[in-house]
Amino acid sequence: MELKEIKKQILLLCITIGLHGCDYVDIPDIFISPSSVNDRYEQSMVWNTTHPSKTIHTTREEYTIFNIADVHIGETSNLNLLINRILNQQPATLVINGDFVNGHKDDYDKFDATIFSQDTLPYFLTLGNHELYFDGWSEFYKRYGSSMYSFIIKTPSAEDLYICLDTGSGTLGKKQIKWLKDLLINKRTNYRNCVIFTHVNLFRNRHTTSTNPNVEELYVLLDLFAQYAVNMVITGHDHIRYIEKIGNTTHISIDALKDGVKNASFLKLQINKHTINYIFENI
Repeated sequence: MELKEIKKQILLLCITIGLHGCDYVDIPDIFISPSSVNDRYEQSMVWNTTHPSKTIHTTREEYTIFNIADVHIGETSNLNLLINRILNQQPATLVINGDFVNGHKDDYDKFDATIFSQDTLPYFLTLGNHELYFDGWSEFYKRYGSSMYSFIIKTPSAEDLYICLDTGSGTLGKKQIKWLKDLLINKRTNYRNCVIFTHVNLFRNRHTTSTNPNVEELYVLLDLFAQYAVNMVITGHDHIRYIEKIGNTTHISIDALKDGVKNASFLKLQINKHTINYIFENI
């Protein structure tokens, strides 16, 4: 898609959806964390130098990824139900799109006790705004490391690239966007598919008071998605599913998995030789 057309679509979305968000500057979010996205970028790059991108090998040409968001532990009933349900299906991995805790150390302890109760299912985390509450970044980093990284799934005939981004402060920040751009420039052509996971929505189909990345970031991101054939961008945060298609990129926001919410569900990605299919399943 041409940049002119991308800008036109963003302008339309700004008018109809009411996008708003953090300024495109690198300042700490004083309301939720003493760390800025730039601070987290620096620490994440240190982590990434000693923890290279993981590659998951599968002997099948087709594989499945389960994707959830907004568990908000506290309670763990829905997360336990999910784990018990998907283990029998032998997915390639589970991706959790942020707000899996509410920020307290006890929440992290409960999450770890639940997710570590099984040792056969690999999983990947993105950072949400709730992980930053109560200085939660230090807890996140100590337990899980980087908040911006990539991983690869390799089949007998192809490799697919998955990128996890940090939108916990409502902005990617200039350094993380440069990192993403460099990754796409240098690596994208090596892979069949490219899917991005993050927490905060790039778009909404309804007006809310929650944060969106601002318009300047969206110009840059949509241009990158178009240039480098990003197949999907999957987010959480809004607690309500919806789908937007811009150019050749499908943007999906998934429901919350939080206990007690109506229509708690997860997203199931089914990747084969030619397509990425997706379905929502209620818990």
